[in-house]
Amino acid sequence: MKKVALITGGSRGIGLGIAEELARGGFNLVLSGRRNVSEVAEAIEHLKHCGAEVLYCVSDVSSSADRDDLQQSVRDRFGRLDVLVNNAGVAPATREDLLDMTEASYERVMMNNLQGPFFLTQQFAEWMLEQKSLDNNYTGVIINVGSVSAEMVSLNRGEYCISKAGVSMMTQLFAARLSAHDISVFEIRPGIIKTNMTNAVVEKYNKLINEGDLCVIKRWGFPEDVGKVAAVMAAGKMPYCVGQVIKVDGGLSLARL
Repeated sequence: MKKVALITGGSRGIGLGIAEELARGGFNLVLSGRRNVSEVAEAIEHLKHCGAEVLYCVSDVSSSADRDDLQQSVRDRFGRLDVLVNNAGVAPATREDLLDMTEASYERVMMNNLQGPFFLTQQFAEWMLEQKSLDNNYTGVIINVGSVSAEMVSLNRGEYCISKAGVSMMTQLFAARLSAHDISVFEIRPGIIKTNMTNAVVEKYNKLINEGDLCVIKRWGFPEDVGKVAAVMAAGKMPYCVGQVIKVDGGLSLARL
């Protein structure tokens, strides 16, 4: 029986890059997101051609009711879950100086990037423990997609930085709680990845990358760069690693003189 992976925000960007690699690695997939099925049909067909059975669920990770419905949909369709990838997230709707950040913006970002993923992980971790109790050979993997913004300051999107720092601690907490039960928890920390989220800053980063002032590897990161790392984690090839953070940033965060 093929293993099943759930990827939130899995129909585009980094999530789709992860989904492609897991599909090629032999996983069936559950993708969740806010867009209608018609808007993600092309991505779903592509993943099917990569070898996966695909279930798409319209779901808002910040909604408790949607999280319940999502788990029920996975149970009904596949009856199991082996890998959870917390990828869905949002940037601030408007970049504001730290002193001008609004409570509304802070709450929106935190609900989507931290609170929602935390309670989704809690919910699916309980199911993973249930599966482990029924099959001692069961192993689970939880992958949190964080950001270099967890440790690198951006004064015009402080709420995003805070949310990703929280994701990093969330990874450590669940790793400490679950690793003894053969459920591995990791964080992938991407740098500057070419997705719809970075469309507004393409010109800025093109200049910095071309001038060699940003990354050791002088190119943008791509969703497949993240996907390849996630595939290693999901395949269970890091069994004695607990709560590890893997940076996929081309050396952006490497301290240099």
